[in-house]
Amino acid sequence: MTLDFKDPVALAQALIRCQSVTPDEGGALTLLEAALKPAGFECHRLVMTTPGTPDVDNLYARLGRKQPNLCFAGHTDVVPVGDAARWTHPPFGAEIHDGVLYGRGAVDMKGAIAAFVSATLRLVERHGGELPGAISFLITGDEEGPSINGTMKVLDWMRDKGEVMDACIVGEPSNPSLLGQEIKIGRRGSLNAELVVAGKQGHAAYPALAENPVPKLARLIDRLSSTPLDEGNADFEPSSLQVTVVTVPNTATNVIPNEARAKFNIRYNNLWTRPKAEAWVREQCAAAAGDVGARWDVSFSGTGDVFLTKPGALVHTLAKSVEDGTGRVPALTTNGGTSDARFIQAYCPVVEFGLTNALAHHVDERVAVADLTALMAIYERFIARYFGM
Repeated sequence: MTLDFKDPVALAQALIRCQSVTPDEGGALTLLEAALKPAGFECHRLVMTTPGTPDVDNLYARLGRKQPNLCFAGHTDVVPVGDAARWTHPPFGAEIHDGVLYGRGAVDMKGAIAAFVSATLRLVERHGGELPGAISFLITGDEEGPSINGTMKVLDWMRDKGEVMDACIVGEPSNPSLLGQEIKIGRRGSLNAELVVAGKQGHAAYPALAENPVPKLARLIDRLSSTPLDEGNADFEPSSLQVTVVTVPNTATNVIPNEARAKFNIRYNNLWTRPKAEAWVREQCAAAAGDVGARWDVSFSGTGDVFLTKPGALVHTLAKSVEDGTGRVPALTTNGGTSDARFIQAYCPVVEFGLTNALAHHVDERVAVADLTALMAIYERFIARYFGM
């Protein structure tokens, strides 16, 4: 039976059946090409590579050469299924039971991709393929992975080719429990750090002949964890530092280790910049180290800076479309984790709106079929409003 690409449920099922666990393409981008090319989209398959990381297949597709160019962005890669035996329905089976579609990626975020592709194809067909502007899709296979060979590199390619986006919606699951509750208009920045405290290895029975780094690391961790960064503001919740890993390079109970390490993550709001956050960490470590004579070093990594899209035409048009489709006035929020919007924000105004996020990455990830069709209708209404159609 021929797949109807204008049916968001059928398209979501087909995408879920593509086993596109990061970084494997799994046939998902090939499927989207098959949906978009017959409608007149110019499609570019972009395999990006960086030494030491897996190659990643990405897709940029555009219909029309006029401006404005409205872009929908997302990712077809998914996280691993975990223990498949715990799933009540096959994770790549895309089965529907009692009005609910089950499968890895149903929520995060093949469902939203199916919704915005179907919405676009319906609108294009209704208007005979002619639009007042352009519609494009930026689909990566690297959002759930290192995010090195995905959206960031596609954006570089677009810049080099003169491809300009005027606005973008990322279809990440943005709602806590009901469709229409929230539009994400920003995200806190994300900064990873690794703290190393040096010691001197020795026998636990002769501590005077060694230097134990563990208590000293604990003092530094305590100061970092207990010192508030800020109290938040009208746009963002308070910044947060969370220690996630503590390790020493031995397992023997009678050996004082030669070093101790801790990894932590800072989610920072727009009261901070990354250099300012790094400087704050160093200041706190230096203060705590001075009290205990610790020898320490800290290194930083991460690619997500804080951003905020102030309410304007993009936000208001989407909010009105959401309200008309759900009866709910969406809250404009900045909470949660990061997404590829952190890269796109440097090129154009960007917001996030998709399905509910409570079951993202869970065993038995699933979405109500009714939510898929409702999301498609919201996107279709938004596109028409955006272009004044």
